[in-house]
Amino acid sequence: MTDQGDSRAFDPGFKGPVVNRSCTDVLCCIVFILFIIAYIILGLIAWVHGDPRRVAYPTDSKGHFCGQKGTPNENKSILFYFNLFSCTSPSVLISLQCPTTQICVSKCPEKFLTYMEMQFPYSKDRRYLKYYSQFCKSPIVHPAKSLSQIVMDDDCPTAIFPSKPFLQRCFPDFSTKNGTLTVGNRTMFEDGNGRTRNAMELRAAAKNINKVLDAKTIGMKVFEDYATTWYWILMGLLIAMLLSWLFLLLLRFTAGFLFWVFVLGVIGIIGYGIWHCYHEYRNLQEQPNAHLSVYDLGIQTDIKMYFQLRQTWLAFMVMLCILEVLVILMLIFLRNRIRIAIALLKEGSKAIAYVPSTLIYPVLTFIFLSICICYWAVTAVYLATSGVPIYKIVTPAGKCKYENKTCDPEIFSTTAIAKACPGAQCNFAFYGGNSLYHQYITTFQIFNLFVFLWLINFVIALGQCALAGAFASYYWAFQKPDDIPPYPLFTAFGRAIRYHTGSLAFGSLILALIQMFRITLEYLDRRLKVLRRPGCKTCWLAGAEELGTTPRAAASNAVAPDNQNNVSKFLQHCLKCCFWCLEKVVKFLNRNAYVMIALYGKNFCRSARDAFNLLIRNVLKVAVMDKVTDFVLVLGKILVSGCIGVLAFLLFTERISIIIEGPTSLNYYWVPLLTVVIGSYVIAHGFFSVYAMCIDTIFICFLEDLERNDGSAERPYYMNHSLLKIMKVQSTQTEKQ
Repeated sequence: MTDQGDSRAFDPGFKGPVVNRSCTDVLCCIVFILFIIAYIILGLIAWVHGDPRRVAYPTDSKGHFCGQKGTPNENKSILFYFNLFSCTSPSVLISLQCPTTQICVSKCPEKFLTYMEMQFPYSKDRRYLKYYSQFCKSPIVHPAKSLSQIVMDDDCPTAIFPSKPFLQRCFPDFSTKNGTLTVGNRTMFEDGNGRTRNAMELRAAAKNINKVLDAKTIGMKVFEDYATTWYWILMGLLIAMLLSWLFLLLLRFTAGFLFWVFVLGVIGIIGYGIWHCYHEYRNLQEQPNAHLSVYDLGIQTDIKMYFQLRQTWLAFMVMLCILEVLVILMLIFLRNRIRIAIALLKEGSKAIAYVPSTLIYPVLTFIFLSICICYWAVTAVYLATSGVPIYKIVTPAGKCKYENKTCDPEIFSTTAIAKACPGAQCNFAFYGGNSLYHQYITTFQIFNLFVFLWLINFVIALGQCALAGAFASYYWAFQKPDDIPPYPLFTAFGRAIRYHTGSLAFGSLILALIQMFRITLEYLDRRLKVLRRPGCKTCWLAGAEELGTTPRAAASNAVAPDNQNNVSKFLQHCLKCCFWCLEKVVKFLNRNAYVMIALYGKNFCRSARDAFNLLIRNVLKVAVMDKVTDFVLVLGKILVSGCIGVLAFLLFTERISIIIEGPTSLNYYWVPLLTVVIGSYVIAHGFFSVYAMCIDTIFICFLEDLERNDGSAERPYYMNHSLLKIMKVQSTQTEKQ
């Protein structure tokens, strides 16, 4: 066959990946290198200005670290909230700061005590004063101030409750007594402002925190289970690795068997469904009202009523019969293409056996990806902790017009804002600044995320191109394995880095842009959900600045009509769906473009066009090959993870203690079990991703072989004998027709 409109002319000397190459997509390569240099510079600048201690240590309302060595708070490592009830303010959803004073303490309160209760026994017993004083901003010499003055000056909490430290913060000590929620064995207590509160109110004030508290015990038990079973988990993952490797090597013998067993199973299941529908249809003949139609029954909320009609089972039976006929016809008319697909699967197993170094490559990809993820995470943390403490005005009721404005805590009590908004606090919010660097922190975070996505996609593209070059060297070896060049994977990796960095960066850039847009849509969707949440009328004030809109526009969004919200939600879901589909299509095209780059060494756009044209000319083969490969790979992953899961279940539940004695006294046996199953699936996915790339490469080479050669002595096929036999049978049948 000729090139059939393809830009590649026939080359009688073509015997595999082109050796004499030139650099492709140089401009994109230069841009990619400049972005990496800028990324490194950004990391260095963030490292100079950032301080990760701001993440490790809690920060009080003055911006001081709790528990940091060499500071007055060195022995005060726990953060204490003056009034936890104020944390129910809706503005907390946006500002992520509880609108109450927060100080560093050495320990959490262990009993109930209000400021008024402390004043009465002061003259007789100073221990109450000493105990209460440690939860104030500064030690109290004598409690002469009135309650209203204490609240206005914000020197001390109006009341303290029994609490426990968790994540270096004082949280209420909730417990259950006879099915009733209590705090320190009390259900009712005074809040220090003359009101009687119950434990449910305090739980509502700290409901999100309480969920974390509930998870504390579970977390400790899970940690104990991991400490007990880590050896067995590693053994299970090692066995999963060996099973995955063995499965790939044995596919040359079992691919056809697995596929036809699956097909016969599908036909059998559909046949059983037809029989069941017919059986139900016959049984309903004697039932009253079973002859009614769906139209007679109308719309019913109880779906079971439709299954009492003969018409329903007749419709199911007809649909299943049509499906059964379609499956059988597809097997009849596509039998030769299915045979080719199975032969290519077997050929992929042989290729991995002859180039075993490809199975190690996922480890290299994992290392590269780990480096990218760590660099991105560290840079993000340093950027987030850059700058000086920024303080903002917060009020429990959220009714102050100065809400979320910046302030100075040193002079806030003397300003007009403190008088205009009673109860307002000037609390620490985040780290920032007024310099040019601090003004663009958000932009730098976006740049950090974008380059991270670009690098992740580039690492994956590099692996795909390197593996494609190695497997292409195998396919185009006329005498296998004698003609396979030495070190094919190393050679292909070097070619990809030396000549095609720009092309790989181009393809990964397209994917990164699509993924960035999807992340932006998801972020906007989540922020708008918070702004439109019922009962969150103050959220739009705090969120207007973050979303880049005016408070008036944000307020209009917060109270938008339901039909407008429904339309916007519909458009958002449509955009998400479209970009998800676009990402899948681009990944598929990029994957085949990298194979063409590994073969011919052309630029990305030309390689993508050639791959697309080649696949379109063989669209039926592509569809059959894709589905057969997907089935075998999914079955392999399920088989590996399932086998390891069954063994782990028998071991961790002590079902095979006679054969082997596993770990005993586990709190949750499903914790190591799920870890082993998920880990086995991930390992199998890593091995099978190499196999999937092998199949894609061999398939592209097979199509190229068909179009370049005709099986004559001058232009012989490079495919193996089983494929050649199938092609000869097809050629004979075509000639007879």
